[in-house]
Amino acid sequence: MAKNQKSYTPEFKQQIVDLYNSGTKKMTELSSEYGVPKGTISTWVKNLSPIKVSEEETISLKEYKALQKKMKDLEIENEILKKATAIFAKDR
Repeated sequence: MAKNQKSYTPEFKQQIVDLYNSGTKKMTELSSEYGVPKGTISTWVKNLSPIKVSEEETISLKEYKALQKKMKDLEIENEILKKATAIFAKDR
């Protein structure tokens, strides 16, 4: 992280995203009011805005990407286990 770069709490980020998504504040208003660059707010909105998965469930883009990564890792582990099983089955 750069020396002069500010660090924001997850709660603060979510609060800004919620204000933006509610439609009460525009990005420029939030930027000037809270002293956060518009590009930063835009990134937060992209990553933290809810995505409707089903009728009763929503997740953020960040959570979705984490789930995709976990799924890919599990698929790789599964392939390794399949190959190991085939190797051990040959030896019998």
